[in-house]
Amino acid sequence: MDFRRLRLKRNLRDLVRETHITTDDLVMPIFIKEGMSGKNEVSSMPGIFQFGEDSFLDEIEELIELGIKGVLLFGIPLLKDSCGSDALNENGLIARSVRKIKEKFGDKILVMTDLCFCEYTEHGHCGIINPKLRTVDNDATLEISAKQAIIHAEAGADVIAPSGMMDNIITTLRDALDNNGFKHIPIMAYSTKFASSFYGPFRDAAESAPSENEYLPKNRKTYQMDYANRMEAIRESIEDKNQGADILMIKPALSFMDIVREVKDATQMPLAVYNVSGEYSMVKAASQNGWINYNDMMVEILVSFKRAGADIIISYHSKDFAKLVKQK
Repeated sequence: MDFRRLRLKRNLRDLVRETHITTDDLVMPIFIKEGMSGKNEVSSMPGIFQFGEDSFLDEIEELIELGIKGVLLFGIPLLKDSCGSDALNENGLIARSVRKIKEKFGDKILVMTDLCFCEYTEHGHCGIINPKLRTVDNDATLEISAKQAIIHAEAGADVIAPSGMMDNIITTLRDALDNNGFKHIPIMAYSTKFASSFYGPFRDAAESAPSENEYLPKNRKTYQMDYANRMEAIRESIEDKNQGADILMIKPALSFMDIVREVKDATQMPLAVYNVSGEYSMVKAASQNGWINYNDMMVEILVSFKRAGADIIISYHSKDFAKLVKQK
């Protein structure tokens, strides 16, 4: 067979193209910082900003105008302590922010909230510490995660996204939401989240780098997954499906396309991928040095996620892609 016949004309290539990416597929992460005004560019993530409470609504409005369907909110509070108590404040940063978005925009954009404690703790780990085991205490963190989820739901969050990688987190949150009048709110599980070196720039943006002391290692390997483990990744996702997750997620995404396809095939569930900060920053850095064409590589990467099986793509490229589409 002569495969090249279908490649000779651009319009013909477009007609037979198997995978398409649109703004309908994209979610943009947003960092909101308490106590600051305006916006501050993250040095390790060119084009990505921390927003003050006086500026993030302008960013949301622009995303809506560009056709972005959803945002994933991360809060950076003034108060950080050993148990992330600000995350449990009914009038805390994320709760206030969700209410402001819903009051101004209603359902024009989907509001997803990250459910974790790394931004809220002074040690930068994802929950309450068990000093004997030198890790996050699973059950104690489940308890406060349930409280955090209810606060987000009461504020108006559309989707709850727990990222702490605690065992039985989906069962815990589903029960808490259902028993408090929020049976209608879906959970997007960080079902396969690897302990990855690709998260570095995010920790600058969210001010959430894990610290090391006599009780803690300076990494999250005692609760996030080993990136070498393929079968464990599939088991984790199947378990979250069985516990009641509505959407599964693979994080990071670019180095884990095999896992994306296998989890999609194994679960047949709606699947998100998180195109994480290190993946984004590598592309940005290479483009700024003139080594690659940024737009071409961005589109190729986003299409590859969709081709591998992703239904939802959480990406720092989302706004750039939407601008590119609008220009055409």
